[in-house]
Amino acid sequence: MRKNGPLALIFHALVILFVLAPLAIVVLVAFTPDETLTLPTHGFSLRWFRAILDYPDFISAFFNSLRLAFASATLSLIVALPAALAIGRARFPGRGFLNGLLLSPLVIPGLVLGIALLRFFALIGATGSFAWLVLAHMIIITPFVMRLVLASVSGLDRSVEHAAASLGADAWTTFRRITFPMILPGITGGWLLAFINSFDELTMSIFVTSPQTVTLPVRMYMYATESIDPMMASVSALVIFITASAMLLLDRVYGLNRVLIGQH
Repeated sequence: MRKNGPLALIFHALVILFVLAPLAIVVLVAFTPDETLTLPTHGFSLRWFRAILDYPDFISAFFNSLRLAFASATLSLIVALPAALAIGRARFPGRGFLNGLLLSPLVIPGLVLGIALLRFFALIGATGSFAWLVLAHMIIITPFVMRLVLASVSGLDRSVEHAAASLGADAWTTFRRITFPMILPGITGGWLLAFINSFDELTMSIFVTSPQTVTLPVRMYMYATESIDPMMASVSALVIFITASAMLLLDRVYGLNRVLIGQH
């Protein structure tokens, strides 16, 4: 394998620096003891992290986001798992259409989807409902679960299943003891990726949340329109930490390279 030359390494380092520098600055600003968004120049302080505890709207929005991400990712998995098994292992009329339908939210701008869902929810009188908010998030994150589960199903060695069937195992036993454990990394990775995207979703959520179901990204956006102070940086630092932890877990379970380049 040919190694990268010095220029390639420098270019890669600059790209990584360009991507990570804004995040690093936000994290550093979160520890400032000052009243304004400045880098700490005379010591670090947890003042603005403690200030979050005195702002109950952020706390409630955080738990809303956690509940929403968990529920929508789980429902997405319930929808995507049987669909991926059918698409990856069977040939039937409408197979391509079903696959395209489940992946289509990836190509629809969040702004367009948010306006469409807002209009739809208003017509059926479902505005302000947490259950319908879960459904909205499920729509936009199902493609992430679908892609990873379908990749696991497509790369599955079916000879093991045939061997189990030849030894007398029924379809349910074969799935429970053979198929499911073999595709479990894809299932877990898809769920985690869906959870991350739901937790961080802003554009569509702005249109479909209500005062009772405001998520953390929406609350941060609302706070930023009223005031900019280091507490925004401290909340952002916590979100960065949660997302980075989930991404590291996803890398351990499934592999980020397989997620990003679509390897089976």
